[in-house]
Amino acid sequence: SSVATAEEGERIAATLVQERLAACVHVLPVGVSWFFWEGKVTQESEHLIFIKTTQDLYPQLQERIETLHSYQTPEIIALPILQGSADYLQWMASVCVRNEQNTT
Repeated sequence: SSVATAEEGERIAATLVQERLAACVHVLPVGVSWFFWEGKVTQESEHLIFIKTTQDLYPQLQERIETLHSYQTPEIIALPILQGSADYLQWMASVCVRNEQNTT
């Protein structure tokens, strides 16, 4: 997902990890995004956040991002993990748990 500020990215990251919807979230430094919006080409400075979660939690994660995000139409896309370290993938699965008590 792209966010307007590092602070917004950090707030979303902390919430998703605290609520155990994500095992890890990276907030990357500012970059420039070019996109077509409301009939014109637009350029904005944005921070990119990479969210690592399980496929099972994706629907709940997407819903939560939509409530936390400041954009009208936030970029929320899923990329598959084709391969990875077994230890890392096991850790991620153990951290990401569906638990309604963890969400607000």
